[in-house]
Amino acid sequence: MRLRPTGRGTGMVLLGLGVMAGAVTIGSADLLVLGAIPVLAAIVGVALLVVESARGGRRGHEVRRTVRPDPVTAGQVAEVEVRVTGHRAGTLQLREQAATELSGGRPLRARVARGADRVLLTYQVTAGRRGRWTMGPLTVTRTDPFGVARIRGPLGAAQSLSVWPAVAELPVPRTLLLAEPERPVLGAHSPGSDDAALREYQVGDDLRRVHWPSSARRGSLLVRTDEHAGVRTASVLLDPAAEGEALEWSIAMAASAALALRAAGHPTHLHTDGPHPGTGDRTALLDATVDLVGQPDRDAADRALLAQIRAVEGTDSGVGLVVAVLGPQRPALRTALAGLSTARPCWAIVRGTGDDATATARDLLRAGWRTVQVETGADLTATWLGLGSVA
Repeated sequence: MRLRPTGRGTGMVLLGLGVMAGAVTIGSADLLVLGAIPVLAAIVGVALLVVESARGGRRGHEVRRTVRPDPVTAGQVAEVEVRVTGHRAGTLQLREQAATELSGGRPLRARVARGADRVLLTYQVTAGRRGRWTMGPLTVTRTDPFGVARIRGPLGAAQSLSVWPAVAELPVPRTLLLAEPERPVLGAHSPGSDDAALREYQVGDDLRRVHWPSSARRGSLLVRTDEHAGVRTASVLLDPAAEGEALEWSIAMAASAALALRAAGHPTHLHTDGPHPGTGDRTALLDATVDLVGQPDRDAADRALLAQIRAVEGTDSGVGLVVAVLGPQRPALRTALAGLSTARPCWAIVRGTGDDATATARDLLRAGWRTVQVETGADLTATWLGLGSVA
């Protein structure tokens, strides 16, 4: 809590002290008493305010914040409701705060509805960019009966709002993504009808598709592939060596590609160095992008991208599709990326127009990758079509 005098309180104290000083100078007891009145009033007001603030803290007002939609996409508007309930909650002077990425650096303008023991604040925020941004806590202001001081302090807890990147709806040609029919997985016995459409379990597979009898015989998890036989899995790689606008564009491009591949029916994994796995439905893929940050250390970025490459090699059985959103790469990483295309179709979107970016696109093209080289901020759909991915 922060206790501060108001302009009225400061004026009262200064006036009273001035009168008292004059009274002492001329030796007037009556004038001394008159000057002491505003000073005492200020002291009493502060004491009452401190007591009221302590009582208010013990009343345990409940704060509930609701955001729609949550998460929200960058550039979208979200509606926020803050409901405060408790003893005499309707008399509280409240102010909400939010991160600059949500408020644009401007004070929030809220509609207020009050009742005896409740108050409802409703306002809008605009998600400026991808990330996880805070709203709250509320700031409550209490003033004493004489208006000589005020106390401000937090009420309730802060809450975060997840902001997804703005993505584009990209077209995907199903005919180019079909794999060869998957080979049956043989157990310790002759293959029967149950084994004819089984394969090794891969990270991200639905556990409901595990074939438990065959898994028990084999000693490792096997999953049914009858519904998706012949359909490639898809892996989207995201080079973390970017910051600022380049990072945001790369994330939007990678997320758009992942969503397009998933919408076409392909099990898709968005590989990042973030804390959340990019596997599953649309929500899971977009959630994986919220907390991503750039890697200013080039060596750390190289290690992260190399880990993504190794993850693809270990999970897609050599028949998946790879889409990589890359910045300029060092020769060692170009070689590692080139190795992916020996067993699977690979597409690369190379960001940048410098010599290193050109060399990256050239080396991947020679290794059999489909490549397109673009500047940061290029239109996402035009970039995707530039791969020649749509016949």
